[in-house]
This record gives sequence, C-alpha cells and structure tokens, in this order.
Amino acid sequence: WADFKKPEAEVALSEVAIVLSHIRYIKRKLKSWMRPKKVPTNLALFGTSSHIYYEPKGNTLIIGPWNYPFMLSVYPLLYAIAAGNTAIIKPSELTVHTSTFVAKMMRQLFPEREVAVVEGGVETTTQLLDLPFHHIYFTGSPRVGRIVMTAAAKHLTSVTLELGGKSPAVIDDSVDMEKIAEKTLWGKSLNGGQTCIAPDYMIIQESVKEQFVEAYRKAIRKFYGTAP
Repeated sequence: WADFKKPEAEVALSEVAIVLSHIRYIKRKLKSWMRPKKVPTNLALFGTSSHIYYEPKGNTLIIGPWNYPFMLSVYPLLYAIAAGNTAIIKPSELTVHTSTFVAKMMRQLFPEREVAVVEGGVETTTQLLDLPFHHIYFTGSPRVGRIVMTAAAKHLTSVTLELGGKSPAVIDDSVDMEKIAEKTLWGKSLNGGQTCIAPDYMIIQESVKEQFVEAYRKAIRKFYGTAP
C-alpha cells in the first residue's frame, strides 16, 4: 500500500496466496524431484545402468520486478533453495517499502551466506550482473532481458527470463458474452493492468463485436461504478 496503493485483498490474492501455494507444492513434490531417475542405457554400454542425479547449480541471482514486488522476488527463491542453491535477491528499487520488507524478512529467516538481499538501483543490478552466478532469474521487460542475457553469456550462466509480451483474448460467438466480458476485464484490470499475461488486445468475431463492447461497458460499471 505504501508503494502504490495496492488493495489488501489484491495483495492477499496475487502476492501472498501464490507464494503459499508454491510452498505447499514444493513440500509435496520435493522428495520425488530429488530422487535419482533411472534412464535407458545405450546399447554400446551394454551391461551397465544409467541414472540422472539432480544436483544444485550453485549461486543464483533473482532480479525482482516492481509490479509484483513480493511474489516475484520470493517464489523464485523457493525453487532455488529447494534445489539446494544459495541466492541473492535484488528487489525493484521502484517499490522501496516492499524491498525493505523483503530484506528484513530474509535476514530473519536465513544466514546471509545462504540468502542475501541487495537493495539498489540500475547501477547495483549492473554490478551484480558482472559476477559469475550459476543461474539468473529475471522478470521484467524484453529490453532489460537482453541486457541480462548478454551479461550472463560472459560467464556461460544459465538464465530464466520471464518477459512481458503480447497476450490476445480471442472471442467468438460461442461464449457467454457477459461472463467473458467480466473475465477479460478482471484479467486486464488486476494489479492495475501490470501483469505479464494481461490481455492487451482482442481478436473478436465481427458479428459479436458490438455485443461484446456493450457487455464490457456493463462490466466496467459493475466493477467500478459510474463516478469519474
């Protein structure tokens, strides 16, 4: 709320609940993920057996965005530590209060040699990207994603890039127009529209275009009222 007036219910749904669901999922699955997997052996190696053993990558860097400053800083960390890695989190400098909270929380939960939070702006991120991490997780724009990937290539560092893109909503005459208008509006307006997969344009069957526009207007009035 202090960073950008995000409503409490929206924080609970889109930031906290998602992190908790990932924790539950990891707790349920981790034992099976860690187990060595038997795989077929090439005929040339007849008489031997082959297995895949899963090992930690090492030191990881998590660069968080401003649009979901808690969830997208913490949920990648869950998988990093579940896989036995250490991590440095660099939260967004645009959400100062949340960044400070994440740093305080991590200091209480982990020794700094296991999980550390480094706060700062673009210069700090640039300095971190010069270091030889074993994996980098970045959420943000394609423009910055290219910078991250270029920096990672110098050290042959593997990357996970979650970048914004174009997400169409495809609507034809088979749908319940009022329901689809509400769902499309909810997906578009959640978090002020700042979601990587928010529908940012529509492909609509021409025969139902006006019907959809009216249903969408009705959904806006239902969600937000009529006051300017």
